[in-house]
Amino acid sequence: MLSPTNSNAQKHNYHVGLTLLIALWLVVVGLLVVNGQSIVDWWRLRGYVPPAAVVNLANEDTMTAYTRHLFYLNRPQLLSSVTSFRGYCPENLGSIVLGCYHPDQDGIFIYNVSDPSLAGVQQVTAAHEVLHAVYARLTSSERANLNSELQSYYDNGLTNTQVKAEVKLYQQTEPGSVMDEMSCTFGTEIANLPAALNAYYSKYFTNRAAIVAHEQNYQAAFSSRQAVVAQDDAQLASLKSQLDSTEAQLTTSLNSLNAQQSNLNSLRNSGNIAAYDAGVPAYNSLVNAYNAQVQVAENLVAQYNQQVAARNQVAGQITTLVTALDTRIAHRQQATR
Repeated sequence: MLSPTNSNAQKHNYHVGLTLLIALWLVVVGLLVVNGQSIVDWWRLRGYVPPAAVVNLANEDTMTAYTRHLFYLNRPQLLSSVTSFRGYCPENLGSIVLGCYHPDQDGIFIYNVSDPSLAGVQQVTAAHEVLHAVYARLTSSERANLNSELQSYYDNGLTNTQVKAEVKLYQQTEPGSVMDEMSCTFGTEIANLPAALNAYYSKYFTNRAAIVAHEQNYQAAFSSRQAVVAQDDAQLASLKSQLDSTEAQLTTSLNSLNAQQSNLNSLRNSGNIAAYDAGVPAYNSLVNAYNAQVQVAENLVAQYNQQVAARNQVAGQITTLVTALDTRIAHRQQATR
């Protein structure tokens, strides 16, 4: 039989051990609460080795360590097959997309555009989509502060017509995600932003200007060609006006010639040869003037046709670029399930 002293000692040791076990359990629970997301991220990233193309995108976008972490967490895929790409980023989202982010850090998918004239589109798309992943991790207060800055800039500072058009599209197709989309669009497409927004984006990219430069470069592939087409259209309109005027003059001259010829024929048929001979030089002069006008018209037609061919060649290049993007509207948007 145990003595009362030994029994009390065992009880004391039991209580101490239980207390330590509870304390240890509380520490573990506390660590899980504080670091739960990090542990989940570690578990999801275990064994993941990002492909070289994905690493290059992260490098070229100058992603910070945190942004790169979220980028890799979503295991980005560059998809060259339109069918495969549409499986992840369907067209029924309101616009055709170049990339998409699936909520809950469940994937980033980017269309692999290979046309060298569109160099930079993948980098901009990658930056846009990872900013969705960033936005999803913001706390309620962080998101409220950011939304306030975004709305203020949109209301008072935004002058970029293309970005305005994109925001309006998002307002129509994704009214519940407009702020999220603005955070991604402003950060990748606008060079000069207010200090508060610049400070926000500096946490995620060390050189955001590089991303905007990519955006400007590939947009220039369209805008430069569109400017040429617009100029050609203006020249064609001018040539068409000249052609219409010349053809009207030719009609008037031809009517005058026909009337003059009819008059000369009447003089000759009536035997008034002297009057006929006197009128021939004036008639021949009208014929020469008419033939000169015909030559002018032919030259204008040739010039017009050449201009049309040149214009259509550039327009064809735009069509080729659009086909390379497989897009009618070059906007990215968040995928939903």
